[in-house]
Amino acid sequence: MIRYVWVLLVLGLWIYAFIDCLNTPEKEVRGLPKVVWVIIILLFGEVLVGPVAWLVAGRDRRGPAGGATPSEWHRSHRTAFVAPDDNPEFLASLKAENRKDETVLKDWEADLRRREDELKRREEQSRSDEES
Repeated sequence: MIRYVWVLLVLGLWIYAFIDCLNTPEKEVRGLPKVVWVIIILLFGEVLVGPVAWLVAGRDRRGPAGGATPSEWHRSHRTAFVAPDDNPEFLASLKAENRKDETVLKDWEADLRRREDELKRREEQSRSDEES
């Protein structure tokens, strides 16, 4: 049982380090290029050298600039979510799209009326030609 826990722990650390390396922006990677860190993590993951090296030396783990704690930084940089029903830009774009659709529909209806009138005239013309 302990053997399985150890394998799961190693696998979990390996996966965490790999995903963390892939998601880290290039400017926050220290020492080596990001591609080299990925290779090190993948090659030396089974013996924990790669993932531990990444976690210790690969990523710049300093806090946010300005000395703010991470929670303060996140609170100050949070963008407020606005639902589509409350977003004036989205509603304006819907109105513009509806206006465009209405003009297309009116053009189609006018074209259909014109074609129907032409067909009626041709039918009347052909009937009058047959009668005479």
